[in-house]
Amino acid sequence: MPLSPPVPRQLRHTRAITVEAYARDDGLWDLDARISDVKVRDIQLASGVREGGKPVHNLKLRVTIDREMTIVDAEAASDSVPYPGFCDTIGPAYKKLIGLSLMKHFRLHLKDRLSGVLGCTHLTELAQVLPTAAIQAYANDVFQTRDGVDEDDSPDRPFQIDRCHALRADGPAVATFYPRWALKVASG
Repeated sequence: MPLSPPVPRQLRHTRAITVEAYARDDGLWDLDARISDVKVRDIQLASGVREGGKPVHNLKLRVTIDREMTIVDAEAASDSVPYPGFCDTIGPAYKKLIGLSLMKHFRLHLKDRLSGVLGCTHLTELAQVLPTAAIQAYANDVFQTRDGVDEDDSPDRPFQIDRCHALRADGPAVATFYPRWALKVASG
């Protein structure tokens, strides 16, 4: 279902976030994430005028993860920033991500290591999308979701059950698509 039609309006700002996942030849995976902020008109920054259409932020973060979703390497680059010579010096701090698991309290540990003046607000915000991006990348590649499998004899429940509203173990989607794993709701 689409959003409702908007009232008359004018675009002023675009924030874009992308994450691309790459399976490497050595068995590891790279998650290349990017965040950009672009204004449609010229703006005055403390560092000078930024022309409309040119990024205020163009920041990149790459984390390399193993099959258990533990970060084994990390790097950050700041190609366009509002304070050149200052914002773009924080990249090495993102090595602090090494050793963190994307599946075990990642966002909490990220905050402990890189929030506020310990990191770049925008790079740290970008890092927060990495766990769900990794899960999407690994689905049916590293771990099997077993979607469309008629005869599922695995002893393990599919990973995605109880990970979102639609796939509640006691809900109709699981009863329809994963009947073996559906919880029956007691009627009273």
